[in-house]
Amino acid sequence: MRKLDLFEKGQQEIAAIAKVMSHPARIAILQFLAATPTCISGDISDFLPLSRTTVSQHLKDLKYAGLIKGEVEGLKIKYCLNKKGIEKMKQLFGDLLEEITPEEEKNCS
Repeated sequence: MRKLDLFEKGQQEIAAIAKVMSHPARIAILQFLAATPTCISGDISDFLPLSRTTVSQHLKDLKYAGLIKGEVEGLKIKYCLNKKGIEKMKQLFGDLLEEITPEEEKNCS
């Protein structure tokens, strides 16, 4: 058994998404895809200050986390945000923030 397995499923899901979101390049990719009116077919690295291989790895991580979709279209891959994945992330983090918001400031000194 892994130590990770000792934590609740929801805690594990939040931690996995937080890990993916911990790199500014991935946040930039999500923002870029959100601001684009259609799915991107082609090389996203043309729009970001990163190499193709670096962008490719970040896209792979975002896809694995369920935050984006990538479909093969000819010789290119068409990328879009995954609405279900984004909604799940919003719900998980919203619930967490609600849970950990203190009702009043505690004196811990």
